[in-house]
Amino acid sequence: MFVPFFLIALGVVFLLKNLGVISGDVWEVLWPLILIALGLSMIAGREWRHRSR
Repeated sequence: MFVPFFLIALGVVFLLKNLGVISGDVWEVLWPLILIALGLSMIAGREWRHRSR
């Protein structure tokens, strides 16, 4: 579940960089998005396991 969030976040960051919305280093914007996506993935995984029981 982490991979789709990561790919979407990566695509959004690079799109915003190409449009000139984000200036500077992309990594400064990307690492918080990775942490957010990882947290959402962990929450969604717990919800899914809880419902499947």
